[in-house]
Amino acid sequence: MPLVRTASPPVAVDPPAAPAPSRPVTRRAFLRAAAGTALGLAGAAAGGASGPRRDAAGALGDGRSVPWRSLARSLAGPLVVPSDAGYATAAQLYNERFDTILPAAIAYCTTPSDVQRCVDFARRHGVELAARSGGHSYGGYSVCQGLVVDVTRMADVRVNPAGTRATVGAGARLIDVYAALGSHGRLLPGGSCPTVGIAGLTLGGGISVFSRRYGLTCDQLAGLEIVTADGRVLACGPGHHEDLFWACRGGGGGNFGIVTSFRFHVHPIPPLALFTLEWPWSSAPDALGAWAPWITDAPDELWSNCQLLSAGSAGGAFVRVTGVFCGQVGTLSSLLQPLQAAVGATPTTDVVSAADYLPAMLVEAGCEGKSVAACHLPAQNPGGTLTRAAFAAKSAYVVTQPSDKTIAAVVDAVTALDRGVPEVGGGIVFDAYGGAVNRVPKDATAFVHRDALACAQWSFFWENGAPPSVVSAGTSWLSSTAAGLAPHVQGAYQNYIDPALADWATAYYGSNLHRLVEVKRRFDADDVFRFAQSVPTRLG
Repeated sequence: MPLVRTASPPVAVDPPAAPAPSRPVTRRAFLRAAAGTALGLAGAAAGGASGPRRDAAGALGDGRSVPWRSLARSLAGPLVVPSDAGYATAAQLYNERFDTILPAAIAYCTTPSDVQRCVDFARRHGVELAARSGGHSYGGYSVCQGLVVDVTRMADVRVNPAGTRATVGAGARLIDVYAALGSHGRLLPGGSCPTVGIAGLTLGGGISVFSRRYGLTCDQLAGLEIVTADGRVLACGPGHHEDLFWACRGGGGGNFGIVTSFRFHVHPIPPLALFTLEWPWSSAPDALGAWAPWITDAPDELWSNCQLLSAGSAGGAFVRVTGVFCGQVGTLSSLLQPLQAAVGATPTTDVVSAADYLPAMLVEAGCEGKSVAACHLPAQNPGGTLTRAAFAAKSAYVVTQPSDKTIAAVVDAVTALDRGVPEVGGGIVFDAYGGAVNRVPKDATAFVHRDALACAQWSFFWENGAPPSVVSAGTSWLSSTAAGLAPHVQGAYQNYIDPALADWATAYYGSNLHRLVEVKRRFDADDVFRFAQSVPTRLG
């Protein structure tokens, strides 16, 4: 008899922007696919696969049988195990390359009490734990070979009567958050990938098309509820467990407990305008060289990114600058004039348009023209039309204006991908920081990257069935690009977690690392919430 009462299981990135004409590599296809890790083949062992191995009967590697039935009886939500019909889908993350990591069980928690029972059960039976919201962990860390604690059924979004705050369940997906808030005339700065979970995004920082105006997603936090390693449900915020609250604003997901809900400050929706400018590849050096100082000096209301992309054999390389402006179209057009003049060449695409909030977020999600229901995976919503992908990525921060050598290194890297691995799509995207993001002191939250001009993410994705040689070539490109950019960048974004990154803890957390370790030791001294790149309980 199955242990499930029901079986409706669930399944970069931070933002792209603005409408653009159709291309073989669309903004959604590239930037949603720019959500991976720099590992080898799709079937290779990945972080999250390092837990205890199970035998054919589902027992842990030490031979002890785990009483999953007793856990199932204790939960209000369903528990899915390998013998259940919905297991294959329930075990999946968004990135297909982690499909070989098979959990012993997936618990769909519907209440904080369910999460408490899962944590207690895992501790008592020595079972590895992984927390899962959207299932977009770049390292596959939201799955493990033990118990996956899935919070997607806690996804309510409620706005207070004054319209100043929203309570959001930890399992809410971004497109659903935006739809709910938009119906109240409110916005929350968040990522663009529609199926990303609010929990992982917020806990690691959360860059947004609205971040220069309002700050990171984690900067909007007014409080949260979290289940800690000892099974307590703690309400954290100003005046309540402030050190844990500090750590949960940029200290990374899955490190200190399992969050069940967030309270956010939300903002009235301003007038919005979107833009897309595109040039042929010959203009790439001029476009990147012009974009960086232009966006640095732009008003906070303007966010933008610069995309140097390769469509491979399907379409070649091209350069695109897109963005979102909190204001009127006429003002945005005036702001774009200096950029276009600095690039010099006439853009092949020049689109500037006004947009309402939800349609704008659907554009950012790569779902232009789709309904909110369609902007899901089929496993998440019966009307879902999106698909999963296989991809890999790395990231770093640009903290000074790029020199001619930096620009040349970037252009050379994308040229090498376009010519050397034409079977894949990919490239390098620069997301603007500055504005409200950089006015927060480095130690005010756990998110330390407050001096960045932009975050660079280089990525590639491949089709199902691509030969190992193609994936290997793309992976080599990731590494060679990292080496080429190393003199010009620093650190890495913890939400683009990278299992191949050396000295990852310092790269992600910098001068805030020691305090994070102290918080980890206080709230999880036994290292219950552990994965390959989790915050450790001690250094050295």
